Amino acid sequence: MDAVIQSSPQCHALLPTAGTGSRLGGVLPKQFQELAGKPMLSYALEAFAKTPEINSIWVGVSPGFIDNPILSALSSNSTAIRFLPSGGPTRQETVRNTLAAMLKAGIPETDWVLVHDAARPGISPALIQKLIHAVTQAGEGGLLAMPLADTLKMADANSAIAGNPNRAMKTISRDHLWQAQTPQMFGLKRLHDAIEEGIRLEADITDEASAIELSGSSPLLVEGATCNFKVTHPADWDLMQTILRACDK
Repeated sequence: MDAVIQSSPQCHALLPTAGTGSRLGGVLPKQFQELAGKPMLSYALEAFAKTPEINSIWVGVSPGFIDNPILSALSSNSTAIRFLPSGGPTRQETVRNTLAAMLKAGIPETDWVLVHDAARPGISPALIQKLIHAVTQAGEGGLLAMPLADTLKMADANSAIAGNPNRAMKTISRDHLWQAQTPQMFGLKRLHDAIEEGIRLEADITDEASAIELSGSSPLLVEGATCNFKVTHPADWDLMQTILRACDK
């Protein structure tokens, strides 16, 4: 009997984009607002589309936004981009729903999925490839992250009561502390099940790695880059706009 040839797991990108970006403000959710000449989401889509190892790109959007013409323009970046009305009330539910849709569409359970924040337009194909190579070589999931460089202060929990200013209670050692970034890369079915279980337990799942950690595993930390920061506040927006415009020169 001929041996069955097993194909190597492929890599897919997943971008949850159902958030409203209320802290930044604006008529559109921040991921669709124009940043340095084009929608912020387009930078991440282009980075993944230009990464040869990425087989497909799945974008979970709010069901009420799925027919917006902005999505048609964004999908012109690559035929591999699929927009799905899989957005939920929370980020983890959007990721869980989109992973479920990928499985239903026939993406193999053992394929890798790289979940990336649309609000991190500083991602590059080189950073994506760095994560892919580290994870596939180790055979276990991981994420981009940066070792903390700043001194950390713990605030007195009672100091801000009744309008009083925050006060430092103590300094926390930054040794062995990392700031998580994205993409975060894990096996498709394993990540889906970990997030599903975390939601069932009502656990504090702030990213994909926290769901995997909850299941008992220790994801790899792969050093990212300072330009891959998350755009949350107006000051972040201004800084990222300066960076992106400088890169185009």
